[in-house]
Amino acid sequence: MDANTMIRGQGVLITGASRGLGRALAEQLAAKGARVALVARDAGPLHEVVAEIRARGGIAHAVTGDVGDKEAIHKIAGQAQGLVGEIGIAIHNASTLGPTPLRLLLDTECEDLAAVLETNLVGPFRLTKILAGAMALRGAGVVVHLSSDAAIEPYPRWGAYGVSKAAQDQLSRILAAELEGTGVRILAVDPGEMDTVMHAAAMPEADPTSLQRPSEVARRIIAMIEHPERAPSGARLAAPQWEAVS
Repeated sequence: MDANTMIRGQGVLITGASRGLGRALAEQLAAKGARVALVARDAGPLHEVVAEIRARGGIAHAVTGDVGDKEAIHKIAGQAQGLVGEIGIAIHNASTLGPTPLRLLLDTECEDLAAVLETNLVGPFRLTKILAGAMALRGAGVVVHLSSDAAIEPYPRWGAYGVSKAAQDQLSRILAAELEGTGVRILAVDPGEMDTVMHAAAMPEADPTSLQRPSEVARRIIAMIEHPERAPSGARLAAPQWEAVS
């Protein structure tokens, strides 16, 4: 399967798609001919992105929902599949830092840690449970978890987020091992530091001009999806290093 066939005509679900990296991924995948279901909590910004994609000739649909809400998961998956057909690519981009300014882990409320885990770990797990079985039966599919260097480095005050991303990395590895031979690829991708609202909330002192643009990172992630020989199932990939070997 060539790179164009890998994307064109595919049903794609992207969470956290109303801004930042999720939006950039939706725009670029739609431009490549994918049918994209954009998921986010806030309907207003989400519908604006969908309208812009459609104005450029892309196929895009809005699905309003919170991946951290157990009761919303089946609705999100059902609506997405009803709008774009079978999901061949699922990108778990929605994420939360927890309360900001970031605080020490021992100062983090248990409920806040639980809420971060629901959005960053349990929500993606629930969605993957719904979608990956059908992918395996078809013999093809890609699931991408957006990771972070906070999953590896013990940054003070990034505890809740870092714990969730470390667990998500292991979730990716185990799913890849269990789905080996089915044709379903599971990837964990560290996008690197980007000029986004989330990054600004975490590090308001950072110079935006020193950060990657979400559009640049989206292009690299799509290249990973398009090139399974370089991005095999179970891999943990760093987007900033991908450019050097393109």
